[in-house]
Amino acid sequence: MRIPLSWLREFAQVPAGSSAEDVMEELVKVGFEEEDVHRPTDTLQGPVVVGQVLSLVKEPQTNGKTINWCQVRVVPEGQEQSLTGDGIDPSGVQGIICGAHNFVEGDKVVVTLPGAVLPGDFRISARKTYGHLSAGMIASVRELGIGDDHDGILVLSRIGLDPEIGSDALELLGLYDQAAEINVTPDRSYAFSLRGVAREYAHATGTSFTDPASLVSAPSTLTGGFDVELHDDAPIYGIPGCDRFVARTVTGVDATRPTPQWMVSRLRLAGIRSISLPVDISNYVMLELGQPNHCYDLDRLTGSIVVRRATAGEKLTTLDGRERTLNTEDLLITDASGAIGIAGVMGGAHTEVSGGTTSILIEAAHFDAVSVARSRRRHKLPSEASKRFERGVDWNLAGIAAQRVVDLLVELAGATAEATGTDVGKAPEPVVIDLPEAFAAARIGIEFTEQQITQALEDIGAQVERTATGYSVTAPSWRHDLETREDLSEEIARLVGYDQIPATLPVAPPGRGLSRTQQQKRRLLQALADSGLTEILAYPFVSSAANATFGTAAGEAPRALKLANPISEEQGWLRTSLLPGLLEVARRNHSRGFRDLALFEAGAVFLPGARLGTAAIPPLGIRPEEEVLDGLYDGVPHQPLHVAAVLTGVDSPAGAGHQPRPWDWADGVDVARLAADILGVELVVTQGAHQAFHPGRTAQLSLRSGEVVGYAGELHPKLLASSDMPARSVAVEFDADQLFAATADVIVAKPLSTFPVATQDVALVVAQEIPADEVLAALREGAGELLEDVALFDVYAGERIGEGLKSLAFGLRFRAPDRTLTADEASAAREGAVALAAERCGAVQR
Repeated sequence: MRIPLSWLREFAQVPAGSSAEDVMEELVKVGFEEEDVHRPTDTLQGPVVVGQVLSLVKEPQTNGKTINWCQVRVVPEGQEQSLTGDGIDPSGVQGIICGAHNFVEGDKVVVTLPGAVLPGDFRISARKTYGHLSAGMIASVRELGIGDDHDGILVLSRIGLDPEIGSDALELLGLYDQAAEINVTPDRSYAFSLRGVAREYAHATGTSFTDPASLVSAPSTLTGGFDVELHDDAPIYGIPGCDRFVARTVTGVDATRPTPQWMVSRLRLAGIRSISLPVDISNYVMLELGQPNHCYDLDRLTGSIVVRRATAGEKLTTLDGRERTLNTEDLLITDASGAIGIAGVMGGAHTEVSGGTTSILIEAAHFDAVSVARSRRRHKLPSEASKRFERGVDWNLAGIAAQRVVDLLVELAGATAEATGTDVGKAPEPVVIDLPEAFAAARIGIEFTEQQITQALEDIGAQVERTATGYSVTAPSWRHDLETREDLSEEIARLVGYDQIPATLPVAPPGRGLSRTQQQKRRLLQALADSGLTEILAYPFVSSAANATFGTAAGEAPRALKLANPISEEQGWLRTSLLPGLLEVARRNHSRGFRDLALFEAGAVFLPGARLGTAAIPPLGIRPEEEVLDGLYDGVPHQPLHVAAVLTGVDSPAGAGHQPRPWDWADGVDVARLAADILGVELVVTQGAHQAFHPGRTAQLSLRSGEVVGYAGELHPKLLASSDMPARSVAVEFDADQLFAATADVIVAKPLSTFPVATQDVALVVAQEIPADEVLAALREGAGELLEDVALFDVYAGERIGEGLKSLAFGLRFRAPDRTLTADEASAAREGAVALAAERCGAVQR
């Protein structure tokens, strides 16, 4: 919202010397954000004066162009020029070359003299051109930066001005004014007007405020006016599309009269260009009061006005000249000929006010925010009116705004107002909020006196009554955001002053710290980072194809949650796996030359169940019953914490005497094993299958109980090629919540034996299809308590052991806690291990 300071001063006590920055500094105190400053004199500097064309000689040129050699008086006749400088004629008559042809001798124009600077850092100086010394320029509105018209220079008499020669043109055109631009949040729609901003400025400065609505003498009742009917057979959410429509009529309008320069200047600073006097008046009232309104050419209306929903296939040509096919949800303003406007969005071209209009019907209505918002989005038709209706307009303003438009048309356009009028609709019930006495203090954290509470609420326009338990507060009609006691508490804090709230850190309750799961997560992520992996944070939004590829194992049916309003239609699903985001980050780094990567992420994935969402949302302001909360939680998708990693390139930088090792599938498994070791969980690694991983280099990660927690290995070559990733990239992903749940409540560390270890190796021949982990488990169980560790260190398959067989070599470490083992004890334990492996896996010792 742009706020011209000259306009703001009419309703608020803004000091004469205050700048736009000063105004924004005050408005920040009451919760607004600074946006920008609009000050024409930042890019337009004098001397810029009013001049009169004394003579004009047309001189054709060899290039086919005709120029005007003009003599322009820039000081009153009989006075001497007070300005000095190169190109300033002491006589007060400047010789100027001009290429425009829309003016004649005697016209008063705007002259930029040598030394002036125009927007775009265009500096005016005396220069010789077309055989003359041109000392100045006769300016157009575009050259002055106050409009887009470049068809000719600005003739002051045509905009209703007859100023004195030599007077300051910047002051005449209102260019010394400035505007402060603030960001208005959607919940504070009343601030989309000078009325609302002036009230807030008064709150911020503690000064008085004049409500512009109180300056309008509108009749309390209107009868006998233009026939208007409200019909809404299909209200959205049961709310009528229009619950008030005020119509006023004026005749004898001279629509060709120029808009007063003060109004043009204010509209321009507010970001709205001048169009015609009736349209400018309509926009001016909207900015001043916050109530959009519309002017119809009364002679083009046929029959009564009916506000209704569109019929299927109905069309309307809007003011922008485009024919639009309407939706049955669109709320329309219609007459006997059909649609003449989309309610609250834009009027129709057929009833547009033009230079020949002599009678005007003024509409000021109250439309439902949802209807307006949906129509605006549906037709991609933003407007200043829809911006305000979407956020909420004061129901009580319609009659006042219509009267204000009438008054300005009478004053500026020579119109005659008809005493009759129309006012149909039903007022909404006021919002009454019960505010307990100590509620605001408990919410904000500081004590408020009774005077502070009542004063703050009355300042915003609320009616406050003292009750036995606190206050009964009736919200003002222009504050649609005030619905709960929390809203009132925020208003009290805002007006008393946010700076009054002390900055105090909350004291943690004694005896509490991180929960068990939080401790596990912190320990796990720290261990991964310490091992050399880099943590990243990827977007949780992925494509349906990515979820189908990564989020389900082979043979499982994909199921994912689609976003109702995604940032991108392509990435319109919540992730069921972390790997798509990790791969995208890795791919982006590869495209920038970073090849050796070890990335990991810990985050939630979203696994919808059979039920999603709820049929109804409980009301705000009160805590729902437990069964209602249970129902809400039942509709929320399961969101376990997953941990995933992607490894590409080599494990370390190359160096003198050091050859780095490429990452392989075993490194992915090691990441999962590291996580399991940190948490004290035993992880079972077996051959697995997953469509995102290499068919022969995929490990399935399971708990001893048999639950599958994830997969690790090399990614599928076709997947890597399609993603422009290097071949043999490694990945791992597992469900960290399942590991946390499997962690023992107390992890008991085994004592370290000080006695020497006895090491023995064994090579066992088994069938190719038997996983090495099954053999290793049999060896561990068969070796008994003396076994400290067993590890696979070699796999061999070849002609020497036969087709369909493989040789697995294991290293076994034996140690006793209380003595040095003999060779016979170690051998006996080894034989027991081999015997159980032979029994369970058919293993034969080589």
